[in-house]
Amino acid sequence: MEQFDLESYTARSRALDLSGIDFSRVPEYPLAPEAVRSLHYMQDIESHTIVYLRQLLATRVIDDPEVATFLSCWVYEESFHGRALDRFLAAAGHRLSRPKPRSKAGVGIWLEERAAALLSRAWSDFAAVHMTWGAVNELTTLAGYRRLAALANHPVLSELLARIVRDESRHFSFYFKQAERRLGVPAAARVTRFLVEHFWAPVGSGVQPRHETLFLAGYLFSGPEGRAAVQKIDDTIRRLPGFQEVALLGAWLERELPFDGARRRTEGCPGALPSEGSSLGRGSAEEVRGAPSAASAGPSAGIFR
Repeated sequence: MEQFDLESYTARSRALDLSGIDFSRVPEYPLAPEAVRSLHYMQDIESHTIVYLRQLLATRVIDDPEVATFLSCWVYEESFHGRALDRFLAAAGHRLSRPKPRSKAGVGIWLEERAAALLSRAWSDFAAVHMTWGAVNELTTLAGYRRLAALANHPVLSELLARIVRDESRHFSFYFKQAERRLGVPAAARVTRFLVEHFWAPVGSGVQPRHETLFLAGYLFSGPEGRAAVQKIDDTIRRLPGFQEVALLGAWLERELPFDGARRRTEGCPGALPSEGSSLGRGSAEEVRGAPSAASAGPSAGIFR
């Protein structure tokens, strides 16, 4: 099995390269309200990464030197993704007036933190859960950014998201390779699959209001291209040991946003999806190749981001 080159990754880890991106040109191109709303969601989640790290520090995941090294670079790179998206939104005239406080978590997040800490102490293979969860979330994040670039059709945003995707692809590769190795233990694979199938939800669940998560999922993953992206995500994760036929993003969407004809129903989501004939559904799904490097695959929730 091909290994992730951690030494090479850490040597190349740096702040997101924004050279050559002319943010002064952002207002020259239209930006749909749905794209703005999606960007606010994504920017908030990227900026929330420091909280995910705080939660992980209470688990035995950081006892693994490779994981600890990776996470130090991961949180650094992710924080610059949030800053870059904030800069784009400001250039577009849509910056949020006041950042959200990060120090206080809701009851659900607090309970999740405690449960994860207890599970990690009681179960030596806990890292298998985190690595698998992280692989799923990085993959859905990649697909989400690519879908947003296709739907928004904004040249400056497309270039910015392409650069973020390059970082996220390396993150996915690490998580996937770690999960692949750790799930080789049948007991770890069984428990991890149970937890993922019963408790996984898309990135931002528990951090963003439920209706915002549903809106984003419906906006990005409706139409033929959206459904193709979802299928590629699920097919990629099913290549992990013990995860064949796992119910994942496709099952979650069917449960939360079932199809109504060619589009997903979004009742109860303030701010409806674009009408038929809008940009929704245009664009192309990326091909997943090989022993999945996320650069060729398509796109987080709670402590397991």
